[in-house]
Amino acid sequence: MEVINETSKKIDTQLLVVMHLSQLLNLITGFGGLIVPLIIWLTKKDDVVGMDEHGKSIINFQLSMLLWAFLSIPAMLLFGLGVLTLIFVGILTFIIPIINAVKANEGKPPKYIATIRFL
Repeated sequence: MEVINETSKKIDTQLLVVMHLSQLLNLITGFGGLIVPLIIWLTKKDDVVGMDEHGKSIINFQLSMLLWAFLSIPAMLLFGLGVLTLIFVGILTFIIPIINAVKANEGKPPKYIATIRFL
């Protein structure tokens, strides 16, 4: 078991902000919003203060939004309410990362709504 000294970690709020904003790549590429934060989190979680907490929150949020989007497809076919769910997912995927990027810049912990805790 490796012991990590908290004093050896550096404070890098700009990297946390970039990690939160990289989720917006989903709107451009369709998949980059999960891959890029995952890579940043896995490479820097032991070097930056708060990276582990922010990274887990982002990955949980992205997986939850992906699950909600997949569940809305059969709901569209059966009930028609899936359209509303899909619109809600789209709005959350755009707004929540921006809000949490501002919070990360201020040094506050992230808050993601409608998130299932996978990690």
